[in-house]
Parts: sequence; C-alpha cells; structure tokens
Amino acid sequence: MTAADSTRTFDLPIAVDAMGGDRGPEVVVEGVLDAIENYGGKFLIVGNRKFLYDAMSARGASGHPDITIIHAEDVITMEDSPVDAVRDKTHSSLVLAAREVREGRAAALISPGNTGAVLAAGTLLLGRIRGVERPGIATILPTATDHSVLIDVGANVDSRATHLLQFGIMGSIYARAILSIADPRVGLLSIGEERTKGNELTKEAFPLFERLFAESAHHGRFLGNVEGRDIVNGRADVIVCDGFTGNVVLKFGEGLAFTFIDLIRSRIKATPLRKLGALLVRGAFAEMKKKIDYTEYGGAPLLGVKHPCIICHGSSGPKAIMNAVRVTREALQFDICGRIERTIKTFNEESRNAS
Repeated sequence: MTAADSTRTFDLPIAVDAMGGDRGPEVVVEGVLDAIENYGGKFLIVGNRKFLYDAMSARGASGHPDITIIHAEDVITMEDSPVDAVRDKTHSSLVLAAREVREGRAAALISPGNTGAVLAAGTLLLGRIRGVERPGIATILPTATDHSVLIDVGANVDSRATHLLQFGIMGSIYARAILSIADPRVGLLSIGEERTKGNELTKEAFPLFERLFAESAHHGRFLGNVEGRDIVNGRADVIVCDGFTGNVVLKFGEGLAFTFIDLIRSRIKATPLRKLGALLVRGAFAEMKKKIDYTEYGGAPLLGVKHPCIICHGSSGPKAIMNAVRVTREALQFDICGRIERTIKTFNEESRNAS
C-alpha cells in the first residue's frame, strides 16, 4: 500500500452491519457514536432505516455528518446457513455492508452477526488474498505477562498442515503490528511439548514450522509445541491451532474468566470483614476484570481477506462495538492486509523455488 493509498483508506468510511447482533441495532449505533467521539472517522451503518433513525434520534444524533445510513430489507440470523444466506439474502445488512467494501466505497467491515456468515461474506465478497489457502480468525488474549494472539478460533473446523503454517505467518504479522512484538514467539498448540506428541495434523505441521522459522527469522521464533497452559502463562506470543480447537479454547476461556470473577464476588460478600478487605484491593480487581473482559478487545479480525473484516461477539454492547472500531482503525493504520499479501507472496515464491 502506497502513502496515497493509505490516505485514501482513511478517507473512506467503515461499513458496519447493524442488524446481525443479539442486542439489536441500538447498541451498534451507540457504539459507533462513542467511537466517533473517541477516535473520529466516518461510517456507513447498514440496517433497517426506521430502527437506525430511531436509534440515532434517541442519542440526539439525527443527521450526524459522519454517519450515512444504508437501508437493508433483510437480516441474516444466527440460525441461517452461512453460505446460503450470503448468496440468497442479497439485501441483508451484512451482504450490503460487505459490498460497500468490495466496491471501494468503504475501507473495512465490522459485524456482530452470524460468525459463519461474516466468514462467508469476507471470503466470497471481500475475497481471499492471493496465495492464502484459508483465512483464519485471530483473537488477542490476556496472559500473565501481557497479551498473545490465538489463531484460528473458528474459521476452519478442519484444517491442513499448510493452513496452520499460514495461520502462523499471519498471526506473527498481526502480533508485530498490533502488539508491537518485534520477534514473536510462535507455538503450535498440542498435548505435549515433544515433537512426537499431538494428532496427525500437528505432527505434520511441526516440520513445516521448523523449516520456515529456521530459514527466515523474519517470521519470529518457533517454540515448537506448546500446551494449553502456555496460552495464558505468557510463554508464546502467537499460538496456532485449527479452528475447532481454537473456538473451544476461546469459549472455555470466556466462561472461566467470568465464572472466576463471580466466585470472587460471592466469596467477598460472605462476611463483613471480607467486604472491608475488598475495599483495599478494589483497584486491583477492577484492573483484572478489565484485562479479561472481551468487550475491551472489540472483535476478532478475519486474517487472509483483502480488506479488514472484524467479527464481533454476537452479544456485543456499545463498548465492544466502539473497541471493534479501534481494532479496525489499527488494522488500516498498520496495513495488515497489505503486509499479509506481501509476506504470503514472498513465502510462496520461496517455497516454489525451493521445490
């Protein structure tokens, strides 16, 4: 991406699917308005015109100069078949928002809708980056020391070893750009550290990772196999797995984090003395809760498509939408898609020359 292209990208609005989430278009509008107050920018909000105008009016933002509303007659629901819905519901908010990006009227796509449908829209409408076999969903997770990137967390239930290798490359690029990690430590998620441990997929992928990272330090350092505990202890900066495993890990982590917070709250309230002691550590608890709160991270990027595509949690509220905008702006600022395109092109050329 040239400097002129980068400037043009920031001149373009971000397209937001307002209808796909669990909590309705009102929270999407509120989140976008909060994002404008904090980060600026222009937006195309796509959804039912009446609902969106009512939501804008409720916030005293009717006719906001930085928001354009695009009417959508249809909605892709959580129950819809993802690929069929993207192909058949051509006037849905998700499809229309994706088209705005594909046709160059918007720079990026944000949606809290059906994850499979957003994946299908990203792949079919935005298009895969040339040379990327399968896009992967990346998410940033809190660790004991800082943060890490887990990829794939749900785009591909079944993966091949070469897919995992490309996930590692894309995750490393994302960690460098977004987490400012100069030399990412990349691990392959398995059931033991020994290279002989794991299923057929991880065993096949291990030598591919070993060869890639031995030949080019540009991608970071390959740690070998890492185990489940290494996701949160800070040992690795990028953890690579298939989408089935990654999604289970992600959902388990979300549930465990908030169960842990609820348990602490209930135990603290058990006695007056504990309540008094809690006042002394209230700040520490607030910091911990903020670090594990998914709304702070906004959304997960679909890496491997031609334009930034941010998938939000279905139950996202205004805070999560606002932070999804922040994540989108970072992806544009650091030209994540362009970096992936250039790196995958070089990698594939080197692989062909070596064979």
